[in-house]
Amino acid sequence: MSKIIVLIGAPGAGKGTQARLVQERVGIPQISTGDMFREMKTLDTPLAREVQQIMASGKLISDGITYKIVAERTSREDSRNGYILDGYPRTAVQAAQLEDLATQQGFQIEALEVGVPRVELMKRLTGRRSCPVCGEIYNVYSRPPKKDGVCDIHPDTRLVHRSDDNEESVSTRLATYDEQTKPLLDYYEKTGRLSKVDGTHSVEEIYSEIDNLVRG
Repeated sequence: MSKIIVLIGAPGAGKGTQARLVQERVGIPQISTGDMFREMKTLDTPLAREVQQIMASGKLISDGITYKIVAERTSREDSRNGYILDGYPRTAVQAAQLEDLATQQGFQIEALEVGVPRVELMKRLTGRRSCPVCGEIYNVYSRPPKKDGVCDIHPDTRLVHRSDDNEESVSTRLATYDEQTKPLLDYYEKTGRLSKVDGTHSVEEIYSEIDNLVRG
């Protein structure tokens, strides 16, 4: 394949689900910044210790350090045929750094946007409920449990509504996404490397579109 797939989508768009499907079915790793930062907490390397000190101080991880983490992770054997990035790049600086990394690794970059209308995103995020026992996810709008407020699998367990899944918090998260991501979409579109898929379709329909683009 020899590609770097940059997967872009707002919170609630379902890009994490799609990235995992690509990893399972195409055989290239899903590489997310969240996973990489969590791994850094458990490692004992010079870079990991540097990241741990930054985290402990409460400071933000710089673009330069984030780039080092991505470069280290994508240099591993499982990334030799390409990989899919989930959550990186987030800024214009990071996009420019990724261009350098792609050149070093001999890969082409393609960006995929999973697009979902704002009204639908609000329903997906504010309507989420989860089981604290098994982690099963429900949605009061699109996938309600059989009995209101109770897990289908654990009928004695009340579902949990995350505190940040309220309308105000979700609006803030979506506004931040728009502000940070629009320049990236413009950048990849102007360079002819942006494809868009409709994130309101079923999971399998969306995957089929992405799979065609990834393998094409």
